[in-house]
Amino acid sequence: MSPSPRRLLLLPGLALLGAASLAGAEPPRARSIAVTIDDLPGAPASLVSNHPDALAATTAKLLDALAARAIPAVGFVNEGKLEVEGESPDERAARVAVLRLWTAAGLELGNHTYSHGSLNRVPLEEFQADLVRGEPVTRALLAERGGTLRWFRHPFLQVGLELDKRRAFERFLVARGYRVAPVTVDNDEWIFAALYADALRRGEAALGERIAADYLAYMDRVFAFVEELSRQVVGREIAQILLIHANSLNADHFAALAGLLERRGYRFVTLDEALDDPAYTLADDYVGAWGISWLHHWETTAGRPRTPSPDPPDWILEAHRALSEGRHEARSSRPLDAPAR
Repeated sequence: MSPSPRRLLLLPGLALLGAASLAGAEPPRARSIAVTIDDLPGAPASLVSNHPDALAATTAKLLDALAARAIPAVGFVNEGKLEVEGESPDERAARVAVLRLWTAAGLELGNHTYSHGSLNRVPLEEFQADLVRGEPVTRALLAERGGTLRWFRHPFLQVGLELDKRRAFERFLVARGYRVAPVTVDNDEWIFAALYADALRRGEAALGERIAADYLAYMDRVFAFVEELSRQVVGREIAQILLIHANSLNADHFAALAGLLERRGYRFVTLDEALDDPAYTLADDYVGAWGISWLHHWETTAGRPRTPSPDPPDWILEAHRALSEGRHEARSSRPLDAPAR
C-alpha cells in the first residue's frame, strides 16, 4: 500500500466512463469477491509478535477464519520476511513452516517480491531481480502440492512512473509465467492494523477492540464506495478483488469482516473466477506516484479525475501519525465509550 493520496484530492463526483458494452442488460446478480492477502508470512509492524511461534498461531487463526467459510484466498509472499537477523536456521525453518500452513490449507501463494520494493523507485532490472529472488521457497511449497507459482502482486500497488517501464515489466512477468493480481477494493486497513497490534502489545485490549470496531465500520463504507464506483466506471457492479494483509487485526477479526461481506450479498470466489469478469479487459494505461485500485486505473485511463476513496476516522489517522512519530498520547485521545464511526 502507498501513503494515502485521498486527502490531497478535491475531485468532483463519480464519473461514468460509458462502458455500456460491459454493462449489458442482464438482471442483477449476486455480488462476488476474491480475497487476496499480502505480506506473508506476516508484516512485523502489524503483528502483536513476530516470533515464529506467535506468527504461526496468528496465521492459524486467520486460516481457521478462511476455512470456516471455505474462502479460496491467495496469499502473497515476501520471502525477505523469512530472513530475520540473529535467528537460527531452525527459526528460519519455522517461518517457512508458517507459509506451508497456507498450502496445507489448500490455498495458493503468489509473489510479492523478495523485499517489498517499489517499481516506482527501483530500476527495472533490479526490481525484476528482486522478484526472482522472491521465488524459490514459494515455488517449492507450491510444488509440494502439485501447484505452480503464477500470481504477482505489485508492492504498494505501484505499477511504475513511466508507461514504457510498466509495459516492459509486464512482458517480463508473462515470460516467467505470471499473471498480475489486480485490486479493486483498496483500503487503509494497514493503518488500523498497526494501531491494533501496538495497542495489544501495550496491554490496551479495550482500545484494540475499539480500533477493530472502527475498522469494520470503515470497511463497510469502503465496500459501499467501491460498489458505487463500479457502477459509475463500468456501468455495473463487477467481481471485486479485496486486498488485506496478514496481520493480527485480520487474524482476530476476519470472521467479522467476512460476515459483513455476506450481509452485503457477496459470495467468495477464486481469483481466477473474479478475473473472468470482462471488466478486467478494460484499457489500463495508468502510471503515477500513487498505488491505487484498478477501478481508479480505469477511471484515470479514460481521462477522468480520480474519485477520492473513504478515509479512516480522524482519530485513527491522528493516532497513526503519533505512532509513526514515536508518540503515544494520541492513541487514547478518543474515549473508549465513544460510538464507532
